[in-house]
Amino acid sequence: MALRYRLLGKSGLRVSEICLGTMSFGQQWGFGADEATSHRVLDAYAEAGGNFLDTANKYHGGETEAIVGTWLERVGRDRQVVATKYTLAMDHTDPNSAGNQRKNLVRSVEASLKRLRTDYIDLLWVHAWDDYTPYEETMRGLDDLVRSGKVLYVGVSDTPAWIVSAANVAAELRGWTPFVGLQIEYSLLERTVERELLPMADHFGLSVVGWAPLGAGVLTGKYTRADGGDSLRKGANESRGRTSESALAIARAVDEVADELGVTSAQVAVAWVRARGYGFIPIVGARKVEQITDSLGAAEVTLGEAHLAKLDAVSAVPAHFPQKFLASSSVMDLVRGEIRTRIDGRPSER
Repeated sequence: MALRYRLLGKSGLRVSEICLGTMSFGQQWGFGADEATSHRVLDAYAEAGGNFLDTANKYHGGETEAIVGTWLERVGRDRQVVATKYTLAMDHTDPNSAGNQRKNLVRSVEASLKRLRTDYIDLLWVHAWDDYTPYEETMRGLDDLVRSGKVLYVGVSDTPAWIVSAANVAAELRGWTPFVGLQIEYSLLERTVERELLPMADHFGLSVVGWAPLGAGVLTGKYTRADGGDSLRKGANESRGRTSESALAIARAVDEVADELGVTSAQVAVAWVRARGYGFIPIVGARKVEQITDSLGAAEVTLGEAHLAKLDAVSAVPAHFPQKFLASSSVMDLVRGEIRTRIDGRPSER
């Protein structure tokens, strides 16, 4: 198996069609892989042609970045596209160790560079929206880091669509570095992003890097296969609704498609995200080599129209206002005129 590459957003940066998430590297949070195991996962990913690594300063209190850094030092830094994040509090007693203001931005990047053992970050994500910090301050600060050479590209994660669009327009008008990617939770269990975030990303040409494509393990079959167990349905997944009856119905549909294709449920779930379009890149994590090998197998899975229709139907989310309102025939007659059925619009507008 050899992964293919895609261009990230409107940039010329080539990244793997599947991104490796590293949040499971480290043991400071009481779970995760040790350094040796993490390096074996990284080795397996690189051997398959993977070059897109996603980490964050917050993961395991910085331990994750340090693990990635020692691996990069061993195998060579420049062949990998290293993405990290800043925003989340690293010291809860310091009010300026969190947020998207310039001070936390500069301090976070300097610390990440040391832990990653590098002098530049390929892609820096704003980890989450900070409503205390004006987006103009954040965008200008990011642009300064790009101009300094410490950061090459910038992206945004876990932020409302209107903030992302306003920030990118401001950057474009003022000649600052715009976002090239949007990182969001996206899977068959989480499709509400299709209402606002995905249309916005399409408009700006942002790649959509989807985290939790396996629904935190629910879409791997571990709760729906014969070897699953009720005890697994507790904890974070249960509290977030990932083991509700509707969620398990989606997981069973994934299992059925996987069985028909002779592949694993995890591969179907990841393949579904990839099938959304060229700009969609799933992030997969792994604590074991066999897990990353399984997920990477999704690159060779092609979902047919019938399979996609089945998965889309069982996981569809209802439209909300104003999309639902504007899509009604009576409103379209008013907006476009009753002659609209004879107007050939662009494909995205039909």
